[in-house]
Amino acid sequence: MSRWIVTILFVVGCAILTNWLPFSSFFRNVDTMVHELGHAVVTMLLSGKVLYIQLYSNHSGVTYSYIESGWKTIPLGLSGYITASLFAAFLFVMYAKGKLRVGFVAMSLLAVVSLAFFVNNSFGVLWLIGFIIVNGIAMFLPYPSIRKFYYLLVAFICLEESVWGPINLLMMSVMTPGQAGDATGLSRSTGIPAIVWSIVFLLVALFCARKAIYAFIGNRRSRNAGSSRWESQA
Repeated sequence: MSRWIVTILFVVGCAILTNWLPFSSFFRNVDTMVHELGHAVVTMLLSGKVLYIQLYSNHSGVTYSYIESGWKTIPLGLSGYITASLFAAFLFVMYAKGKLRVGFVAMSLLAVVSLAFFVNNSFGVLWLIGFIIVNGIAMFLPYPSIRKFYYLLVAFICLEESVWGPINLLMMSVMTPGQAGDATGLSRSTGIPAIVWSIVFLLVALFCARKAIYAFIGNRRSRNAGSSRWESQA
């Protein structure tokens, strides 16, 4: 079976399964946090000024910033969705390497930075505090199976959101191209239609999702292979 088909099936299955979990909604803002933080970091790298970030209960967010018009708006517009996709892949690569603590620390560090320097609305602040606490508890749990379940739950939700975000953006680019978020902003900066930018975001997301899923599958196969060799020796 084609790796791309496997990737798509995994993402669809992930969306179905995670939506059944009553508490999964809480973790969907991790993707939003990373997305908006990506905008903030690129703004500062391009000598712009970040005013503040707001995170909302419907899993949306916005970064308010000042930056010179011109070419700088292009990497700024690209940064959100691409950062979120790369972060989802990063979580799975760390899982495959057995470095869950690195993934935990990365999630907590991004939340702390967001809380300390950028996010200023009530929901966003409360959510960040809650996530930092929950993530810290999970990281230091003395039960490896629960710790791994929690980590993979957050990782799969980030993966799902990183793909479905560009899909929703693509639909908005078709139906209301003037209100398609980052794709609309890039269209205004370049003259290239919003739908083209939405497709770019989706392709990047699918590429990162493929990397993430095969890191996950490869980890499971290597563990199973190791188990078989041990049994044959016994």
